[in-house]
Amino acid sequence: MSKPPLGTANTDYSIDVNSFRDGKLSIEQQIEIYVHDLFNVQDNKDISLDEVLAGIRYVMDFRIKGDRQDHLEPELMKRLCEGLLLCTGVTSGHFLRKTTTEDADTAFFLFGEFLEEVEEFRVAVGEKPAFDLQQSLKIHHRCQPSSTNEQKQAAIGMIHLLTTLFPQFHDWRDLVKEREQGDMEVLLSSELAKDIEKKEVAKMPQPSAPLLPPPSLYFDKSVKKLLKMFPNTDPDKGLPSDVVPMLREQYGQNKLPEPPKPSALKMIWTQLTDFMVIILIIACIVEAAEQEFNSMAVLLVVIVLNTVIGFTQEWKASKTLEALMHLSTPQATVIRDGVQQTFSAADVVPGDLVVLDEGEGIPADLRLIEVSQFEAEESILTGESLPVAKTTDAIKAKVRKIPLGDCKGNAFMSTVVAKGRAKGIAVRTGEQTEIGKISSAINASSKTKVKTPIQRKLSRLGKYLVLIAIVLCVLVVVIGIAWKKDARSMVNVGLSLAVSVIPEGLVAVTTVTMALGVRRMAASQCVVRTLPAVETLGSVTVVCSDKTGTLTEGKMRTTQLWTSDNSLYNFTDGSLDPKEGSISVEPSELRKRMIHIHRSAKEEIERSPTPTTAADYAAMKPHVIPRSDDNQIKANSNMLYSILVASLCNNSSIRQTEENNEWISVGDPTEVALLAAANQAGLTREYLLETLGLKKVFERAFDSERKLMSSVYTLKGQEEGEFVLCKGAPEELLSNCSHYAVGSADNKSMNLEFLTENITTSPVDDVFATNVSDENSAMAQKGLRVLGFAIKKVKATGKNDPENESAWKEDNLVFLGLVGLIDPPKKGVSDSVAICQEAGVDVIMITGDHVETATAIATQLGIIRPNVPGMSRAILGRELDLLSDDAIVELNPFPNVFARVSPDNKLKIVTALQKRGELVAMTGDGVNDAPAIKQADVGVAMGMAGTEITKQAADIVLVNDNFSTIVAAVEEGRHVFDNILKFIVYLLSCNGAEIFLMLICTAADIETPLTVMMILWANIIADIPPAMALGIEPQEVGLMSRPPRNPKAGVLNRVTWTVIGLQALLMAALTIAAYTIAIYVEHYPVEDARSLAFACLTTIQLLHGLLSRTISRSVFETGIFGNKWMIGALILSYGFMLMGIYCPGLNDWLELTPVSGWSWIKIVVCAVVHAICVEGGKLLLRYCGGSI
Repeated sequence: MSKPPLGTANTDYSIDVNSFRDGKLSIEQQIEIYVHDLFNVQDNKDISLDEVLAGIRYVMDFRIKGDRQDHLEPELMKRLCEGLLLCTGVTSGHFLRKTTTEDADTAFFLFGEFLEEVEEFRVAVGEKPAFDLQQSLKIHHRCQPSSTNEQKQAAIGMIHLLTTLFPQFHDWRDLVKEREQGDMEVLLSSELAKDIEKKEVAKMPQPSAPLLPPPSLYFDKSVKKLLKMFPNTDPDKGLPSDVVPMLREQYGQNKLPEPPKPSALKMIWTQLTDFMVIILIIACIVEAAEQEFNSMAVLLVVIVLNTVIGFTQEWKASKTLEALMHLSTPQATVIRDGVQQTFSAADVVPGDLVVLDEGEGIPADLRLIEVSQFEAEESILTGESLPVAKTTDAIKAKVRKIPLGDCKGNAFMSTVVAKGRAKGIAVRTGEQTEIGKISSAINASSKTKVKTPIQRKLSRLGKYLVLIAIVLCVLVVVIGIAWKKDARSMVNVGLSLAVSVIPEGLVAVTTVTMALGVRRMAASQCVVRTLPAVETLGSVTVVCSDKTGTLTEGKMRTTQLWTSDNSLYNFTDGSLDPKEGSISVEPSELRKRMIHIHRSAKEEIERSPTPTTAADYAAMKPHVIPRSDDNQIKANSNMLYSILVASLCNNSSIRQTEENNEWISVGDPTEVALLAAANQAGLTREYLLETLGLKKVFERAFDSERKLMSSVYTLKGQEEGEFVLCKGAPEELLSNCSHYAVGSADNKSMNLEFLTENITTSPVDDVFATNVSDENSAMAQKGLRVLGFAIKKVKATGKNDPENESAWKEDNLVFLGLVGLIDPPKKGVSDSVAICQEAGVDVIMITGDHVETATAIATQLGIIRPNVPGMSRAILGRELDLLSDDAIVELNPFPNVFARVSPDNKLKIVTALQKRGELVAMTGDGVNDAPAIKQADVGVAMGMAGTEITKQAADIVLVNDNFSTIVAAVEEGRHVFDNILKFIVYLLSCNGAEIFLMLICTAADIETPLTVMMILWANIIADIPPAMALGIEPQEVGLMSRPPRNPKAGVLNRVTWTVIGLQALLMAALTIAAYTIAIYVEHYPVEDARSLAFACLTTIQLLHGLLSRTISRSVFETGIFGNKWMIGALILSYGFMLMGIYCPGLNDWLELTPVSGWSWIKIVVCAVVHAICVEGGKLLLRYCGGSI
């Protein structure tokens, strides 16, 4: 049961209210639960909206009302305000008769009572634009003659509260729909209103501090209303100087937050303190302690090379914030005390009267009050390269935020005056400006620098290697002392083992491999700005993608036309070329017999006469409408009139260029799509205007309040009158129609005879309104943008100017039909989405479009799958605002589609996904997307539509703005990681062989087979060239069939560690066999035996490079010569090995001696044994199903 409205409740509750005084936190906790329920009530079968509202009513009546709790948490009150506004406007009924539901009335009453009782709730309401409240509260549905007394009382109480509490809402007409203001005016002058006013039920405590206008664009306020909101600002003299300090204290200085300045020394220090680099530095210290300065020099070269590469990348990335700082405007021209003066832009405060001239930068976000041919260059914010013409007109909109490009009455900080002059009142300064919000968000994300997955994994691997090095040093010393050997010599041997642990080439090879991946991705229209992003892409688990232009073509096309005689026309192709594509029709007679077409029972009785003859289904089947020689169609009269409206109630144009015969368009995308459909029917504008003689005499432009556009045409040489052609939102258009067109029995041609005929009509009734509503819903469910068409033939009186000509008003129209338009998905995107899902990567659509359209497109692409649990959830951005950050993280299932989102919503979504343990790739184009892109693990900017700041904040730029390119980039990222894994396994198995070799010989009291210099030379020639070649290894089959790697897992798992250990032990065992036979059986000198061991180990390692081209598959399956770079690397490395053995001077420096022919035979035997064992191990791994 709904609670009585504001001002009428005198109920005496016999209950001890003191029992409910249990603290503010408890109240807030209860409200938090109810706010969450308001959001989830549609998806939660265990609770109803009535129960949720009843719970809030309990809290209000027994724990808040009566000054028991007049202060609550501000952010909670904001979410409660949004939650109640989601419910207050819910209506039932059809287009012509709507009424608010009982639950909506309950939410409306609660909204008013929180407004009376809680200060923070009033603050939240005060931040909302009047038009937003008008659309959400739906006061106009509660002031009609058919409204209940409770609804009328509530409407009066709400108007009284809002107009007395907030100066920006002083005019109640801003809160009521224009068409219903007459009803509200009657209601406010009624005895009921006077009675409520006498009871003083809406009297509220006045705030102690002066109410200053909140920072906002005020695009919906007229200049007159804006000046009332800023009473200290004179439109000629500006602000008086004495109020400036108070305003500056309230709003702060007009400065962008300064980003942390990049420090070259800090960047170098960051590079040098990377764990892998620390290992190399420790190795250098070891070599210096051993006085092995040659070895130390080799390691220092690797360290310097890595530091230079890493420093260069980070220095370039730091320029993003520096570029943003250059956007601030240093000077401003302002009128204060009637004097025009120029001073620092930092001193501008809200309320200042700013003067703008051509070429000047704009110092704050302004609401313009005077313009003279004024245009602003706003590409930095919108990506739109053309200057935007500005006006002072108020813009009515349904939402609190509209696209910046549509804010014709505003000028934005850091944009530039392209033309003309203007005056404007500063409404937002500093961090509150559009550019200030972006700067703050980017600064916040820069404070916490998150390592990429490969950086974290290599760092973790480095820690393991340090631990191994320490353990080995201690182990060797202990073993040596146990063998009664000199402790100092054992320490030197232990340090040599530590050197063996370090894969000197790992850092350099990783960098080069990612750089090569960057080159391959560039060939696929994907530019990578930061190297680690290449590998990170391969690990992403979620791709958040924009819809328009990325998943879809980014241009509208007409797909369906439903006419009032119940015929349905389908348009194919959608090309600008009128000769392309075709038009097919489903006749009304066929649709009456189609069981899937919804019609009311009453309509069936009244409009479907019983057929007296058998139906000719062959004649009724859907068919393509043929064209005549002049490309025109013959069709039902309703179809022709609809095409007439599409072509002439339209300001776009389509033409063919003379240079290359390409078809180009100019104008609004929706109007271009309608004109293209008319051209496809052969009824071009040139034919209608020049051949038939139609002439435009008046136009009433579209606006978001009326939601209609109309054009008036006369027919040359005819005295019958004019055609009023109208298009717009179906609901608004139908309410202005008195009749609908019945349609002709036969097909007709568009000619003078047709235009002079009378239109056959029938009155609009509830049955027809329901039918239109059903067809509108059917189109909307397919993701179509739906417009209505109407027409009327009139005769102007000629007594008034065109604007006031009664015959040309948008009333008493004849309804023609509905047209459905769509921005279709790009070719290949659905396949790419399927590939992502097969690869275990979730795709989430984030768009500013309507939820119905977004859901329909997502369903077509496979992002939403209604029959798959957890893959069919879509929510609105304003619903997201209701939830706390923790509640968003806990959403289950997590939505696949987010519609009508703001840039703040995008940042929340990315952060929530990261808290859930996901690796997120985020796409965007405008500068408003930069914070979310920077926060994401991989930021993806659009190359064609993206702004420069967005590209600088991103890790990757898509040259062609195509989602399929992201999928190719993910595949390349996996390819890069695959290759990194291969050479890590190769490097560690080779270095592990050296460790086992040295450790086993030390433990067995055998002379160490390798010197430190030999180890370093082996690592350089046998590690780096083959590892580089593995970094260029071609992609393996089935790469996108694997699930993404766990972001929390290391580079290596148990299987790969086992593979590394066994392969290292095998290489060490074969080398030890050859070495011990040479010493103890063949009695080689220690120097010759060491050279044999060096040649044997290096040869096996080089062969192992060839075998490591795949970890689990056979090298014979991939092809021995599949990677030509590997063959070249083996030849190069083997050449360096032979030079080190046989080249005089060099072999002395490396402490090597020439190896005999007999020794080479033993080396070949060891290599063959190694190859057989490794391939056998791969076979066993495949058989056991081991995951690498």
